[in-house]
Amino acid sequence: QVQLVESGGGLVSAGDSLRLSCAASGRTFSSYHLGWFRQAPGREREFVATITRSGAGTNYADSVKGRFTISRDNAKNTVYLQMNSLKPEDTAVYYCAASPYTNPTVARGWTYWGQGTQVTVSS
Repeated sequence: QVQLVESGGGLVSAGDSLRLSCAASGRTFSSYHLGWFRQAPGREREFVATITRSGAGTNYADSVKGRFTISRDNAKNTVYLQMNSLKPEDTAVYYCAASPYTNPTVARGWTYWGQGTQVTVSS
């Protein structure tokens, strides 16, 4: 089992940057695929980015491609989401997810979730 704790959210202006972090417990961090999802009020949780166990493979939603970068540091048990050129439509609660099996782009395919961190982008 793994526990995930996100941090780094906040209130920023359009065009600004933020870096989210997700710290994981456990000694098998490198055996998990990791992902970031987000959920805006009244909307379903949506895929943002995923990264494979080794970090060699990444995948991004079209809406964030070229602006967001997912990375991981297996020595620190941490996954990051660097968000640049933020837009008001990026406003949401951002969740970190982990799975020992697969790294799908749908939320129901993930096993473990953090509590979320709020990101608000003002226009």
